[in-house]
Amino acid sequence: MDFEPILLSLKLALITTAILLMIGIPVAYWLSGKSSMPKILVEALITMPLVLPPSVLGFYLLLAFSPNNGFGKWLHEYLNLQLVFSFEGLVLASVIYSLPFMISPVKSAFGHLPENLAQAAYTMGKTRWQTFIHILLPNIKASVYTAAVLTFAHTLGEFGVVLMIGGNIPGVTKVASIAIYDSVETMDYTSANYYALILFAITFTIVLAVFIFNKKAVKNPFE
Repeated sequence: MDFEPILLSLKLALITTAILLMIGIPVAYWLSGKSSMPKILVEALITMPLVLPPSVLGFYLLLAFSPNNGFGKWLHEYLNLQLVFSFEGLVLASVIYSLPFMISPVKSAFGHLPENLAQAAYTMGKTRWQTFIHILLPNIKASVYTAAVLTFAHTLGEFGVVLMIGGNIPGVTKVASIAIYDSVETMDYTSANYYALILFAITFTIVLAVFIFNKKAVKNPFE
């Protein structure tokens, strides 16, 4: 059995999770504030990957990234960047597809923090940035950890979106889920079982780690 698809899946999941940690936490904090029409629209767009079939999202991303169309053509001509059938395209598609898994738990955690927590920090001379980093984030660390693990696990098992954007290029875009599909198509059920079993074991382990971490973590009344 070729372990390259497994390693490629792990690489994709790690990069996607790291990117979403950087952009998802600030967006979740912004969305947790006072409701407005722009926030409602943004949140609706972020939630779409949860309700759309992956093939639908993958199809529109394929059109958007294609070098024959507007955005993809601009990227290809001016930045010499091709996102279709490339690992970079898989990363961008995975970030979009896994976005709600990062933002939803973190937004909910921010929303349950009492407003006077930040106000107390301001009265002590803390800036908004200091309050965010040293007061708010530590109080939702369990939710951030959970969101990161769920994002990683979700990205690890992606199929429809990665197939549409990346295709099936060994060593480039052939992740574990695609390898399972290929093995089943060629009736190589032994390889398919190995790939599926490894993904199951990895996913089960990291999800179990979430429950263990949350059980052992010091419980905060605001989370």
